[in-house]
Amino acid sequence: MSEYDYDLFTIGAGSGGVRASRVAAAHGARVAVAEEFRVGGTCVIRGCVPKKMLVYGAHFAEDLEDARHFGWDIPEARFDWVKLRDNVLNDVDRLNGLYTQTLTNHEVEIFHERATITGPHEVTLSSGEKKTAKYILVATGARPHVPSCPGHELGITSNEAFHLDAIPRRVLIAGAGYIANEFAGIFNEFGAKVTLMNRSDQLLRGYDEALRDRLLQISITKGIDFRFNAEFEKIEKNADGSLTVFMTSHDPIEVDCVMFATGRVPNVEGLGLEGVGVAMSDRGAILVDEHSKSSVDHIYAVGDVTDRVQLTPVAIREGQAFADTVFGGKPTTVDYHCIPSAVFSHPPIASVGMTEDEAAGKLGSIKVYTSDFRPMKNVVAHRDERSLYKMICDAETDRVVGLHMIGPEAPEIMQAAAIAVKAGLTKADFDATVAVHPTMSEELVLLK
Repeated sequence: MSEYDYDLFTIGAGSGGVRASRVAAAHGARVAVAEEFRVGGTCVIRGCVPKKMLVYGAHFAEDLEDARHFGWDIPEARFDWVKLRDNVLNDVDRLNGLYTQTLTNHEVEIFHERATITGPHEVTLSSGEKKTAKYILVATGARPHVPSCPGHELGITSNEAFHLDAIPRRVLIAGAGYIANEFAGIFNEFGAKVTLMNRSDQLLRGYDEALRDRLLQISITKGIDFRFNAEFEKIEKNADGSLTVFMTSHDPIEVDCVMFATGRVPNVEGLGLEGVGVAMSDRGAILVDEHSKSSVDHIYAVGDVTDRVQLTPVAIREGQAFADTVFGGKPTTVDYHCIPSAVFSHPPIASVGMTEDEAAGKLGSIKVYTSDFRPMKNVVAHRDERSLYKMICDAETDRVVGLHMIGPEAPEIMQAAAIAVKAGLTKADFDATVAVHPTMSEELVLLK
């Protein structure tokens, strides 16, 4: 009989924790998971999945308008936020059930309560029950960061945005990352007056400058206001329930909702990590090696709690690699090079590899190819909105080292294109490929 209750005890049932637990169990391990909220984690419950559903809903605002130019006689449309919200939340419930079923089908025991590490190989549940495990995996993810200023409690985060009773008439979104820009587009299409406020003068730091500039230009055209180089001074609630936001470098603004999208911080508080000697970074993230092992041999961590790359598919790969390494006898590491990503803004952005500035700094000699065009649908719809595709190549080898796109369906196109960039294909390889015509994606093999 084993000296431990389980071979693996996972704290957190998000994307990384579920994958690690399921695969470990498939390798024959006895596994338990503790989750204090809902199985599925941020992405499934209050993140990218329900957000993408709202993005789909928001796109109908322009699609219905454009349809008239394609011959459709559409009467005045009425948008019902509550109906969309409830349909989205119902699907979240469905996914929560599927993720739970996945674990139970693999005989993973689920504790729907908080777990704290209270000793070597030991966790204590909020009920007071203690469990032991040969290995402990921390997969507690991250949470929205809320700036510290008087009145900050009056604002919401992306967590609460999915549960609003109504679309606010005027909303201020703080931040300029992907969450801020995505919700700016969503709220704007649903009829809200959106102001995006950021402490610097840049959107989407880390993405190629040309795409960032194009998104800013299009967003302004769509009616979104921007306040750059601004930081919170205070937020006050008015007698009518509205909020007045005071900020540096700009006049105060009156809105009905303030949404914080100012980054995310690892969920490590109250887990007992310090007590067992787990080393953490200055940002509070768990420090791990290439196999996701912490400074304590039997404690591992995957996903956003490690603050490596905050993307759901990365957390899933880390969970898989952990389980294969520890329980499958197949040492596996995650390759963080050339990870594709997307911003589901209006229009969306997709990117893989180095930006032009990064490539110029690292390689010195580069070649840049671009296509700046108006999609066919926008031409017929009389919508003066242009897409931009950009390819960065090593001038010496002709290898494609970066690909960046803004335009309709850019993330869908990027997934296949990212394979080519990851594989190290050259501009000549792209040029030798016959175009699929007429499509937007054919621009990738016609770049000049």
